[in-house]
Amino acid sequence: MKKLIIINGPNLNLLGKREPNIYGSLSFTEFLEKIKEKYPNVEIDYFQSNIEGEIIDKLHEVGFSFDGVILNAAAYTHTSVGIGDAVKAIETPVVEVHISNTFNREEFRHQSFISPNAKGVILGFGLQSYELAIQSFLD
Repeated sequence: MKKLIIINGPNLNLLGKREPNIYGSLSFTEFLEKIKEKYPNVEIDYFQSNIEGEIIDKLHEVGFSFDGVILNAAAYTHTSVGIGDAVKAIETPVVEVHISNTFNREEFRHQSFISPNAKGVILGFGLQSYELAIQSFLD
């Protein structure tokens, strides 16, 4: 059984409430329940934090024992050298995920400190971006 973790960064705890025109109306908890039902043979853990250091600590914790990390570092994607370095330092492959197409947004969102060290990047498919990332670890 594959063991994956989804790590979400700042403000993603507000999914379903925050800017539904960009992020949709489904909470992440509701989405996670559906995804776990759809993939019963995959162990999917979940972690969310609005604090950069906690995300780095979680990457260190799971980065040598899980089969994959699905990381949506949200705004930290564009600002955190530390999270980028943590992705580079661990052995577990990381897929960077974004709900929105970051290239359709503000210029500062076009830069990622995670992408150079990620297995791949999936963006712009709404919550389905997470499912595409899960599938990338199964194929």
